[in-house]
Amino acid sequence: MASTYLTRSKSSPTSDKKGTISFWVKRSKITQEQSIIQSGSGSIDSNIYFNGSNDKLHVYDYQSGAFNFEYITTRVFRDTSAWYAITVEIDTSLTTASDRVKIYINGVRETVFDTATTPNQNITPLFFTSANPFYIGSYRGTGGYFDGLLSHFHYTDGYAYGASTFGSTDATTGEWKIKTNVTATYGTNGFFILKDGNTITDQSSNSNDFTLGGGQLTNLKDNPSNNFCNINTLYNQTTGQGVVVNNCGNTVYYASDSSRSAFGSIAPSSGKYYFEAKVFDKTRAVIGIVNMAWSNINGASGYGYHDDALNFGYDLSGQKTSGGSASAFGSALNNNDIVQVAMDLDNSKLYFGVNGVWQNSGDPTSGATGTGSAYNLASGANYTAACRLRNGTQIGFNFGNGQYSGSNLVTTNSGDGYSGADGASKFSYQPPTGYSAINTKGLNL
Repeated sequence: MASTYLTRSKSSPTSDKKGTISFWVKRSKITQEQSIIQSGSGSIDSNIYFNGSNDKLHVYDYQSGAFNFEYITTRVFRDTSAWYAITVEIDTSLTTASDRVKIYINGVRETVFDTATTPNQNITPLFFTSANPFYIGSYRGTGGYFDGLLSHFHYTDGYAYGASTFGSTDATTGEWKIKTNVTATYGTNGFFILKDGNTITDQSSNSNDFTLGGGQLTNLKDNPSNNFCNINTLYNQTTGQGVVVNNCGNTVYYASDSSRSAFGSIAPSSGKYYFEAKVFDKTRAVIGIVNMAWSNINGASGYGYHDDALNFGYDLSGQKTSGGSASAFGSALNNNDIVQVAMDLDNSKLYFGVNGVWQNSGDPTSGATGTGSAYNLASGANYTAACRLRNGTQIGFNFGNGQYSGSNLVTTNSGDGYSGADGASKFSYQPPTGYSAINTKGLNL
């Protein structure tokens, strides 16, 4: 979201004691203070935000120089590859103090906190008053901007609901999954936004639409029902001098000086998968895949993932490279060129393309024959996307989300892009038949 935020004024509430805030969130930035929803003015406010010093969730109401209630989770929220379902149920009229604020993460009520200051009975949180507007994605539109993805954002005014209203446990996987059709009463100031990507028009019956401030929202394919691969910021090699991983969904990787490597967040061992990478500020880069069995994948050094024989890449000069050896393979790359990567894990073959042309006359649909493939892969190994950058090079990945960077969206094919076999992705070029994006739908084909 960068400096983008949403805002809406409130009218007299259904209740100033009771309500629910529920949303799905996929973080991009960590170790930065980022507000999810806030309401207040001056030195008083209600807020739900991620703490910048420790990445814990902080939920509070602060008035008259003290916290009416304050909860800081013990758990941290550092997984930028995952969607979190967060529900905050508030009813200060309840007799039992510990039940007046309930916080659920992925359907489970939090019971362990670093700080747990319970509210006095019948206090009025500023979330529920009409005096100050709501801000989503920012602290009053002036800071604390949220950088990541938000989806299915609900507020019910005067009605306290638990997490089961907004999600349920999948009977097969045991994971918490979204309810796309929620049955709830929203009350006067209630709303339901971000149901389908960037829709800030209220999807409840209230027409409590939000106003966009500070920039633009982007409608991406990544959502709680279909999680997409992105750059995993938790690897040691992905951090370091001059390294930036940014844009909603962690798709852009930049290294200004020291050589560093970055890797994807989802690593399948079977199936056929496709992704694209766009070259910006070309200096030195290798784009390809990494075998998760590589012993130095979480090492402190960022020097060439492709220097190991387990891993494979395509460099800016058009060479294929692995194990420290490079050989001529295809076209050299220029700024704004798009590298295509097709990994056939069923037949253990890897293919590279540039701007819609498969290099070395490659045919990713040739199966075990492997016509024009760059490398043979290890059978049954887990592979994911990888790149190595240095000296100011910037690469924007599109894992099917529909975006290379904030200003570089997929607009090919009348704005629709091309989908893989998963049927829910958006690429600049048509993936080979049978190849899907690296997402949860693709993993289950």
